[in-house]
Amino acid sequence: MTRKFTEDRILIATHNAGKLEEMAQLFAPRGIAVVGAAEMDLSEPDETETTFVGNARIKAHAAVKATGLPALSDDSGIEVEALDNAPGVYTADWAETPNGRDFLMAMTKTHNLLEAKKAPHPRRARFCATLVLAWPDGHDEVFVGTVNGTLVWPIRGALGHGYDPMFQPDGHEITFAEMDADSKNAISHRADAFAKLMKGCFD
Repeated sequence: MTRKFTEDRILIATHNAGKLEEMAQLFAPRGIAVVGAAEMDLSEPDETETTFVGNARIKAHAAVKATGLPALSDDSGIEVEALDNAPGVYTADWAETPNGRDFLMAMTKTHNLLEAKKAPHPRRARFCATLVLAWPDGHDEVFVGTVNGTLVWPIRGALGHGYDPMFQPDGHEITFAEMDADSKNAISHRADAFAKLMKGCFD
């Protein structure tokens, strides 16, 4: 049995404004107030694990320890089949620059690596999201979501964030970055994990 969530306030352990907005929209219908890590002035813990669940656990428990609030963290990324599932947990690292994250650079790097390998089309990939909900007593629950698709080049669309302009989900003719928020939230890896979280801890 998964533990039920009974509080009216939850800390989202992310400094990513796009993710926070996505989560706030998903929680809104349930009347649960969402507070972000930046708002609470939390520092970002070092993500030293080599798995999504390992890094999500680090973030959730660090946030709980710092605030005393139950915290939800997400570790997500894109796995490209022809690159042996890279960048995976290092998705954000591929975008790091001295001036913040540059996902156009990361997507270009991914495309160039695929070209260098002469990777055949369609170039399969999947987005993965792992959610960890942690309580002040140290208990946590883990939920994993995925969405499969293909990579496109040149990139398309100006909505979304991260690798969204390069990713066309299966069954659709447009990329995540060409979809409005509602359409993307209905099928995304985060929505998949979120639905499992809701079923497990909130319903």
